[in-house]
Amino acid sequence: MFDSFHIPFTQRTLVDEEALLAQLDLVRENLPTAVEDAEKIVRQRDEILLSAEEYAQEIMEAAERRADQMLDEMGIIQQAELEASQIRQQVQQECELIQEQTLAEIERMRLQAQQELEQMRQLALVDCEDIQNGADDYADAVLTSIEQQLSDMLRVIRNGRQQLQPEPTSDYPEETDGTSPSKKI
Repeated sequence: MFDSFHIPFTQRTLVDEEALLAQLDLVRENLPTAVEDAEKIVRQRDEILLSAEEYAQEIMEAAERRADQMLDEMGIIQQAELEASQIRQQVQQECELIQEQTLAEIERMRLQAQQELEQMRQLALVDCEDIQNGADDYADAVLTSIEQQLSDMLRVIRNGRQQLQPEPTSDYPEETDGTSPSKKI
């Protein structure tokens, strides 16, 4: 630095001219370098700011793409969940319909089996009655035949006894079946 004197009662100061010029030369010599350094720093600052802005922009775009992708994935997931819910509901409705149809078919088959069973019971009763009537008719025919044979045998026996005995006496009553004791069979 250089020495300077202040003039009292004025706003002026005395300066050493040579010292001032030396200082100005020094500033003039160093000023372009300082200005260049300052300009370089400003350019570097601008480059750094531009690079930071570009980096921030890339980060924002990547974040937006990721957000869009996540929304798409969420939309796909929601769509899949919706479709799964619809399929589940459709399958449940189909199962309920099949169950109702199966129950109706079982009920129809039960009623049909019941009707067939009733028809078979009626046929069995008719067959049983026919068999019973046939057995009764057969038994009646056999009993009639046996009765006829016994009646014939009884006549033969009476005729044989009459021939073994002399003329009937009043001790034996006469036959009341309409045949005379003297008749042979």
